Amino acid sequence: MAEVGKGVNAGKLASNVQKRITRAQEKVMQKLGKADETKDTAFEEGVVNFNKQLADGTKLQKDLKAYMVAVKTMHECSKRLHDCLAEMYDPEWFGKEEVDSIAEDTDLLWQNFHEKLTENALISMDTYLAQFPDIKTRIAKRDRKLVDFDSARHHFASIQKGKKKDEAKIAKAEEELGKAQKVFEEINYELQEELPTLWNSRVGVYVNTFQSVAGLEEKFHRDMGKLNQNLSDVMTKLDEQRLANEEAANHSLSESGSEAPKSPQKSREGPPVSRPPRPASSQEVKEDNIINLFEDAVVPDINISTQPQNETPTVTNGSSGAELPPSILYKVKAMHDYGATDSDELDLKAGDIVLVLPFPNPDEQDDGWLLGVKESHWLQNKNLLVKGVFPENFTQKL
Repeated sequence: MAEVGKGVNAGKLASNVQKRITRAQEKVMQKLGKADETKDTAFEEGVVNFNKQLADGTKLQKDLKAYMVAVKTMHECSKRLHDCLAEMYDPEWFGKEEVDSIAEDTDLLWQNFHEKLTENALISMDTYLAQFPDIKTRIAKRDRKLVDFDSARHHFASIQKGKKKDEAKIAKAEEELGKAQKVFEEINYELQEELPTLWNSRVGVYVNTFQSVAGLEEKFHRDMGKLNQNLSDVMTKLDEQRLANEEAANHSLSESGSEAPKSPQKSREGPPVSRPPRPASSQEVKEDNIINLFEDAVVPDINISTQPQNETPTVTNGSSGAELPPSILYKVKAMHDYGATDSDELDLKAGDIVLVLPFPNPDEQDDGWLLGVKESHWLQNKNLLVKGVFPENFTQKL
C-alpha cells in the first residue's frame, strides 16, 4: 500500500509540474503575440472592484480596531481618575456615597460601550472580511484555468492544422480541450455571480457599521453626560458646605476676638459696622489737665470748650506734637493688619496711626469704611496724596 501511495503522489507531482510548464509556455506565447488570450472585460472590472473593496475593508477594520483600543484606554484612564477622587474624598464630606456610586456607574458605562462596539461593529466587520480570502484564491485559480483552457485550445487548433491527420491525437486533444473548458467555465461562472454581489454588499456593511458606532456613541455620551452632571452637582454642594463651614468658623473667631474681623462690603450691602463710643475731645482732656495741675489755684472762668468760628482746630500727635492737616476729622489706630484688595484701599499694619479725612462726596462713603492717610506719610511728605479707604472695625479711635 505504501508503494502504491508513493506512486500516486509521484504521478500527481509530475502532472502538476507539467501543468506549470505548459502554463508558462502559454503565457510566453501570449506575451510574444504568437497566441491569442481569452479576454473578459466585465470580469476584469469585477476583479478591480474586488481588490479595491478588499483594501477599503481592510483599512476600515484596522481603523476600527484602533478606535476600540482608544476606547479601552479612555476607560482605564477614567477609572483611575474616579478611583483617585474616591480615595481623596473624606467620608464626612457631602455626597461620599453618591461619588462612589457615580464612579461605579461610569466604569460600567465604559465597559458596556466597549462590549457593544465589539458586538455590533468589530465582529460584523471581521465577518465581512472573512469571505475575501476564499474568493481571492478562486480568482487566482480561475486565472490558471483560463491559461489551461487557452493552451488546450491552441494545442487542438495546431493538431487540426497539421499536414498529417492523426485522428487519435485530434480526439485526445479535443477531449482535453473539453475538460479544460468545463473546469474554467464552472469557476468563471461562479465568480461572475459572486463578485458583483460582493461589490454591492459593501454599502450595507458601511451603513450598519457607522450606524452602530454613531448610535452607541450617542447613547454613551448622553448617559455619561447625566453622570457628569450629577458629579458636578455634588461638587457644587460640597463647595457650599465648605463655604458654610468657613463662615461659621469666622463668626466664632470674631465673637471670641482672637482673630481680625472681616472687612465690611464696599458695595453698601449689609448693615453698617457699628463704631465704638467717641472718647472725650481734646479740649475736655485739656480741661482735666488744667484741673489736675492747678486744683488749688484760682482758674479764670474761661470757656475752653468752644473756639472762635474763624479758627480751625489743631490736632497734634501726642508723641511729637507736630501739626497735622486742618482737614482731618480725627485719628485712629490700626488694631489688626489689613491687606488692601483694591487700588483705592489703604494697607494697614497693627499699630499704624491713620488721619481720618472727610469724603469729598458723602454719597461715595460705604457703610463701615473710612477715608484717611497714614500719619507717618503726612509727617514725612506733608501731603495727602497717598490716601485710601479702610475698614473702620479694624481700627480704634484715638
